[in-house]
Amino acid sequence: MSYLMDTHIWIWWNMQPENLSKKVITILEQADVKQPLLLSAISIWEFSKLVERGRLSISCDGQAWINEALDDPYLRVIPLSPEIAWHSTQLPKPFHHDPADQIIVATARHERVSLLSKDQLIRDYAHVKTLW
Repeated sequence: MSYLMDTHIWIWWNMQPENLSKKVITILEQADVKQPLLLSAISIWEFSKLVERGRLSISCDGQAWINEALDDPYLRVIPLSPEIAWHSTQLPKPFHHDPADQIIVATARHERVSLLSKDQLIRDYAHVKTLW
C-alpha cells in the first residue's frame, strides 16, 4: 500500500525525523517501487511559503533543499490535477478551510491511500484514513 505524506511529515522526514512517530518511520522506511511514498505538489508550495515567511529556516538554497528532498527513488509527487482541484472544494462537510489541507485530503481520496499526518484536524476528519 502507498501512503500520502502531509507536508509536515515530508519536512520532518528530511529535517527532524525525531519528530515522527515510530509507526510513520516504519512506513517511510518500507517504501519501495511497488509501494512508493506520495507527496502532493501543494506540499512543495507549502514548504516554500514556510521558508518565505520565516517560519522554517534552512541553511541552503530553497530550490536545492527541495531537489534533495525529492531525490528519492520511492517518492512520487502527485500533481495538482483539475480533478483534485475541483474535489478539494467539494469535500464532505465538515472540513476546515485551509486550502492546502483541502488539496492534500482530496489527493489522498483521489489516490485511495492513507494520509500520514499528525494534524489533529485532519485526523479527526471521517472522510480520509490517516495514520500517525
